[in-house]
Amino acid sequence: MKFKPLHDRILVERIEQEAKSAGGIIIPDTAKEKPIEGKVLAVGDGARAESGAIHPLCVKVGDRILFGKWSGTEVKIDGQDLVIMKESDIFGIIG
Repeated sequence: MKFKPLHDRILVERIEQEAKSAGGIIIPDTAKEKPIEGKVLAVGDGARAESGAIHPLCVKVGDRILFGKWSGTEVKIDGQDLVIMKESDIFGIIG
């Protein structure tokens, strides 16, 4: 894939959760919620300050992250469903 986000944007692949509840009940696709966990596939260079300096992003390619359920913009690149979002939409990095 040849895609580079600009500025403070990142490209994320959603990570699907288990299709079974803790009690063993299988959850149908229509009842599932959107995943809020993802893997960072690409990052921009960073946010530009008013002075012109670039502040690098805290996340890097390969990080597993948590983000808001409705964060970002869903896109399809090379047949893959992905999300482009700003770094400020991320709640944290899963370590």
